[in-house]
Amino acid sequence: MPKKGAKKGGAGKQAGMTEEERLLYMQQRAQAEDEMAKRKEDMLTQFLKDKLQKEERNSAVNLHKLTQQWRAVLRQTRAAELRSDIAVLSQTFERVLDRKDSVIKCLVCDLSEAEQQSAQALRSHLECVDCLLALQKGRLASLEQQWNSGLEGLSYEFNSEREQILSQHQQECAYLEDVTFAMEQFYIEVDGEARQDYQSTRDDIKNRNIEEKHALRIQLEGTVEGLWRQFQHALRSYNEATEDRHIAFESLRTRDQRSAQEIDTQMRRLQKMQDSISALRSRLNSSQKESEGAARGLRAAREEVTLQARQLKAQLSRARAAERNQLTNLTVHSNAAAKNLQGIITKGERVLRLAEMCRKLETEHEKVLPFYTSSLTAEEESQERANAMEPPSEELAQAMLDYLVLERFWQRYNKVLLERLCLERERGALTQENQQLRILLRQYLDGISVSDEILRHRNPLLMVSRPTLAVQPTADVQRKRHTVIEAAHVVQRML
Repeated sequence: MPKKGAKKGGAGKQAGMTEEERLLYMQQRAQAEDEMAKRKEDMLTQFLKDKLQKEERNSAVNLHKLTQQWRAVLRQTRAAELRSDIAVLSQTFERVLDRKDSVIKCLVCDLSEAEQQSAQALRSHLECVDCLLALQKGRLASLEQQWNSGLEGLSYEFNSEREQILSQHQQECAYLEDVTFAMEQFYIEVDGEARQDYQSTRDDIKNRNIEEKHALRIQLEGTVEGLWRQFQHALRSYNEATEDRHIAFESLRTRDQRSAQEIDTQMRRLQKMQDSISALRSRLNSSQKESEGAARGLRAAREEVTLQARQLKAQLSRARAAERNQLTNLTVHSNAAAKNLQGIITKGERVLRLAEMCRKLETEHEKVLPFYTSSLTAEEESQERANAMEPPSEELAQAMLDYLVLERFWQRYNKVLLERLCLERERGALTQENQQLRILLRQYLDGISVSDEILRHRNPLLMVSRPTLAVQPTADVQRKRHTVIEAAHVVQRML
């Protein structure tokens, strides 16, 4: 009732208000209602949060209590399990410890035996190696002695031939020096004589030319005086007749005198030169004849010396070629011997490496008994030893004595070869058995499968009785199987 009254009062208030006041009033009222709704929501949210926190605390406490109780239960069960496991492990550990102790004792015994066997094998190997080294050293010593003797012989021959060639060369050089000195003395004497002849001939020609010059001068002076008088007379008459050409004539005369004097001097020089040329030609001819004779003698001597030098060079080249061939052959043989020795050494090292690898692959039985027992009786073995003690009569038997140290090696080699043949036969048997099993397996698969290709042939499903699949065990199958590792595979992996 009061609410209705309030509503009526509000309606009365709204009736007395304007539109703006009414809108403002409505907005204020809506805001008041919104604030009340928000307060209610906040109170509800706070209440729910408090309740949620309380529940979380309670759930955490309960979870903690459950965890504590569950841990106690788990500890008890786990402790029981651990006690049982510890008891089992202690028993297992004691058993394993006892087994390990027994294995260690067995291994210690095997190790001591293996050390003894390895020491024995090492001693035998060292003895074989010492024997081989002694043989090799003996061969090397003999080869070195032969090489030294050959080298000494070649050195002695080379030194003797060298001394002989050097002495002969010195003699020929002395002979050539004597011949050269004699030829030089001869040419010096011939040159002195030719100079003396030339000087005497020159003096004679000079004196003769002086005398002829005086005679010609006297004769020419008389002729010139007569001519001069005639010329003076003609000159006077001519001057009288030709006074105007006198000046030209004087100039021409002076020129003529100079030309005559030059011609005279040139003629005298030409005559002297012709005389000297003829004399020199005669002397040149005589000296050419003498020099040609001497040159022919020298040419013959030079050819003889050249021929001897060529012969000596040919002998020396032949000796050098022979020595070079000997040295080449010696070098080739020494290189071949060194290569052979290196090959033997590498082969020995490879054999030692293979022996080490084979020793790793040996079984316990092979380590204990590396050599097979002889099939001979005691009497046959004694007779064989007696025959071995007798001196051999054939060359092959004597050569075999050098390789007695390899008897153990051949025994082990023959043993390995026999084992290889046995393994090959066993492999063939296993291959045949595998083929039979494949055939039976194929028949079985054809019998349990249905297809067009199988139905075309004889099908075991359509047969009343099919062959049994049981295979009779053979003797090879019943025998013990051994794991075999091929030596080629091991060598490829280790080398």
